Amino acid sequence: MKPTIGYLGPEGTFTHEAACQLFSDQTVHMMPYPTIPDVLSAVDRGECTHGVIPVENAIEGAVNLTLDWLIHQVDVPIVGELVHPITQCLLVHPAQANRPKEAWSRIISHPQAVAQCQLHLRHHYPQAQVEFANSTAEAAEKVSRHPVEAWIAIGTRQAAKRYNLHILAADVQDFQNNYTRFIAVGAPLPARRTPPGQWKTSLCVTLASDFPGALHQVLATFAWRKINLTKIESRPTKTGLGNYYFIIDAEMEREHVLLKGAIAEIEAFGCQVRVLGSYPCYRSQSVQSLSR
Repeated sequence: MKPTIGYLGPEGTFTHEAACQLFSDQTVHMMPYPTIPDVLSAVDRGECTHGVIPVENAIEGAVNLTLDWLIHQVDVPIVGELVHPITQCLLVHPAQANRPKEAWSRIISHPQAVAQCQLHLRHHYPQAQVEFANSTAEAAEKVSRHPVEAWIAIGTRQAAKRYNLHILAADVQDFQNNYTRFIAVGAPLPARRTPPGQWKTSLCVTLASDFPGALHQVLATFAWRKINLTKIESRPTKTGLGNYYFIIDAEMEREHVLLKGAIAEIEAFGCQVRVLGSYPCYRSQSVQSLSR
């Protein structure tokens, strides 16, 4: 039976591109979902063997919705990561392609995509109202269904082809080094021909109490063991102001003796440690070609 891969869709999103690369070595059934919670819930309920969702962008930082659902709403492990380049395009209906810049009335896209292009939009289309969509592909689809409207979608080249839209402008993200980390959740990933660049373990740490140096005490357990941390992110526990979880990504496999020792030491301080996943990390083929 083919694995079913849930992803933030419909087809034509960057998440779809990432999912296709993560599972390029096997035959799978791709299942689009309209929102990140829908993807995570589908995996949690067993409707999908895996889910692929964005977790961090180089320009806008963490995707908080992903982190909060992984912490509070579902119990699914992170099993893989892919770093994928993000090139945003302005997509319009072909019937409207010759409009002057000042005539566009609406910009539609996912909040992350809008945020990644906000300087460009403010400079070129200050008059346009911004409307958020659940995905860049949903935005493209909406523009394609309204040929008489002066609307622009922010999305992928793939979405332009799928929905027969004209690319008004390409590479409109405010910074060119625009990459997104996508994670796979669910069942363990099958072996791939391409070896991972590294392994990570994601931890969710709750401090035993708030006192000067409490977080330093936790981080010191990694420092003296020379375990590199690629990310530290705080998210509210939703129990009151000033109460946080700390999401820590360690560049080491969970079963490594040094990481096991660090987790044991943190727990000995009275902190709670939840392992969100230990997983291989890959880079998109296009990222690899850019780095050569």
